[in-house]
Amino acid sequence: MSINNGVRVMAGLFILVSLVLSRVHSEYWLLFTAFVGLNLVQSAFTGFCPATRILKAMGLKPG
Repeated sequence: MSINNGVRVMAGLFILVSLVLSRVHSEYWLLFTAFVGLNLVQSAFTGFCPATRILKAMGLKPG
C-alpha cells in the first residue's frame, strides 16, 4: 500500500469511527469528523499532511 492510499484509508476510518462514536457516546465526536475534513482540505492547498509523516515512519512507500 502506498502513502496516498494509506492517507485515504486513515481518513475514512477516522470519519467512520467518529460518526459511530457520535451516535453511541456524544455528539461532540462530530468535531473530530470536522477536524479530519478540514485537515484534508488544507493538505490539498498546502501539500502538508501529518498522516503522511506517520505512514512514512511506519514504512509505507511513497506514491
